[in-house]
Amino acid sequence: MYLRQGTFSHLPELGDEEIAAQVRYALLNSWPVSIEYTDDPHPRNVYWEMWGLPLFDLDEPDGVLAEINACRATFPRHYIRVNAYDASYGRQTTALSFLVQRPADEPGFRLVRTESDDRRQRYGLHSYATDARAGERYSG
Repeated sequence: MYLRQGTFSHLPELGDEEIAAQVRYALLNSWPVSIEYTDDPHPRNVYWEMWGLPLFDLDEPDGVLAEINACRATFPRHYIRVNAYDASYGRQTTALSFLVQRPADEPGFRLVRTESDDRRQRYGLHSYATDARAGERYSG
């Protein structure tokens, strides 16, 4: 299983220099950056936990990388992503979002089929990670 979420999900893992380049691009566009983490990466789970507050006052990526590394140290088995927000539309709009960490072993998802009225089939996804309680996922 290899989770495909975010802008660069079909590329090889980004190294710290590549992450810094993307953060620099966001900062040059005046997009504030935030860091989020989760142990439930379901595609419809858009509300990840925030690592601190959004980083509004930075103009170099070093501060963002320091926060990413602090988040990695605290949550070594979680997914961590960076979001950049474009406020030019007058509302919070995600301009850039990409993963900077994933667990070594990603358990994946299963397709769940449910029969409903008139024998209609409905489909959904179940994350194997949620079979364990929060905080106990990805412990292997």
